[in-house]
Amino acid sequence: MRHHTFVPIAFALTLSLVPARAGDAAADLNAASESLHWTEAVDPVKIAGPIYFVGTEGLGVWLITTSKGHMLLNTGMPGSGPMIESSIRKLGFKTEDVKLLLVSHAHVDHVGALAYLKKATGAKVVVMDVEANLLRSGGITDFQYGKVRDFAFDRVIPDRTVRDGETVALGKVKLTAHLTPGHTRGATTWTTTIHDGMKKYEVVFADGAGVPSSYRLGKNPSYPGIADDYKRTFDVLGSLKPDIWLTSHLEVLDFAAKRERAVKDGAKAWVDPDGYAAWVAAAKDRFGAVLQAAE
Repeated sequence: MRHHTFVPIAFALTLSLVPARAGDAAADLNAASESLHWTEAVDPVKIAGPIYFVGTEGLGVWLITTSKGHMLLNTGMPGSGPMIESSIRKLGFKTEDVKLLLVSHAHVDHVGALAYLKKATGAKVVVMDVEANLLRSGGITDFQYGKVRDFAFDRVIPDRTVRDGETVALGKVKLTAHLTPGHTRGATTWTTTIHDGMKKYEVVFADGAGVPSSYRLGKNPSYPGIADDYKRTFDVLGSLKPDIWLTSHLEVLDFAAKRERAVKDGAKAWVDPDGYAAWVAAAKDRFGAVLQAAE
């Protein structure tokens, strides 16, 4: 598997270099997809306990297994559904046992294959209540990219919506939804506690920290209250203290190096509380700089 070269955090997470013009936004989306290998197949890998990576080479898609069926968080770009199904089968699980499809935020690089996988698995889609309309619209109602055709995806009708602080449970696994808005109005960070052998780990699937340079935080904001939403997000992310943190973009996790260490060290390779704290601090500093420049 190839190793990623360093990409600035904000760009890797949120296409922060995307200009305001629709044509340029589409071009940069496609450039990021190619350079960060968002649509290339890669072998799945166990993270810890019931959590497995089943994504593409550049995007995090997370399978969470239970005795009562499985949950899948994120689906990657359009066309990635068959690759995700293949990865699930390679791990020895059945795609038809996926019962819940969870959403971090409804941008094409994370929900592009959601409609396909909903049909393929028959699973129920769960999304934050304030993100539901964006999912239903296929991206058309997005405040920034709604008019950019390349950011559109197949519309999905949620089966369940959750509010901030509510939980989703299947078998013995329970995830809590934390509203971390700004990047989208309903961006969601999911948290859970798992066991791997005799070890217990706090896990955070972090989301919402990226601030694209095309977003307006000061005068004529991208949407009313966006700056306050980001402040809330960084308060929430800063309050979390995970042992293991995972995101929807793999390069910020140093994913390739961790999976190499996992061959020998198992779950221990993924434990990285300092990396999480540094990531949150760097993203918060970027937000502060963008906000200051906008004032």
